[in-house]
Amino acid sequence: MEWWQAVFLGVVEGFTEYLPVSSTGHLILAQRALGIEEGGAANAYAICIQAGAIVAVLGLYAGRLREMLRGIMGRDADGARLALAVVVAFLPAACVGLLAADAIDDLLFGLPPVVGAWLVGGLGILAVARWQRGRGSESGASLVELGLRGALVIGLCQCLALWPGTSRSLVTIVGGLLVGLSLSAAVEFSFLLGVVTLLAATAYKGFDAGPQMMQSYGPLALVLGTLAAWAAAVVSVRLMVSWLSEHGLQIFGWYRIALALVVAALLVQGVL
Repeated sequence: MEWWQAVFLGVVEGFTEYLPVSSTGHLILAQRALGIEEGGAANAYAICIQAGAIVAVLGLYAGRLREMLRGIMGRDADGARLALAVVVAFLPAACVGLLAADAIDDLLFGLPPVVGAWLVGGLGILAVARWQRGRGSESGASLVELGLRGALVIGLCQCLALWPGTSRSLVTIVGGLLVGLSLSAAVEFSFLLGVVTLLAATAYKGFDAGPQMMQSYGPLALVLGTLAAWAAAVVSVRLMVSWLSEHGLQIFGWYRIALALVVAALLVQGVL
């Protein structure tokens, strides 16, 4: 892998990680477009450079994370409830992911399944956006009002994101809306849950296929990709929060549908 390819993939990862468009799907598309062969090393690289996006959210939401840490130490009741909610939401996807990791890699890490997930997810976003317009973007509960039952529902929704192309951000934001959170609270919880989920996925994939990835691409590619992902994620998260507060999710639905149709046409023509 050339250094510029690593930077490009890092930018793609960081910019799309917290948008409801699927960073994994975009990385698979970018890897194929760059001529990078699919396989264990490529899949591991797509997951491991998520570390940059994790660090971006750690910096942007440091205050909320400190609140959770104080809660774990028994110094903040709201922080303790939020930390427990994040753990409860994390567990379903962690369990399913461990049980189905090999099947996901073998069957779903490819462009045809990703295209299908893009299309279905795009239609789902348009449906949710229509419902959200009638509901009001900031109606609903605050983050500290999220209960464990609601957190579990969001966690079950996150299991859908194990299918590349679905988007972890999409299903967790929608899950938050379904359990009664306001849009801003659903987005923030999605980001916080993403820190734990992405950290676990990065650690697991790094342990499982890290040696193969390092042998194929080397440490420089990993460092460059991770740094680029961090920088792009900082920009992306700020833009997303600002955009959603004013315009909602609809644009991401149309984008996913258009991208699915374009990539499907390219696949039919044998370009990809």
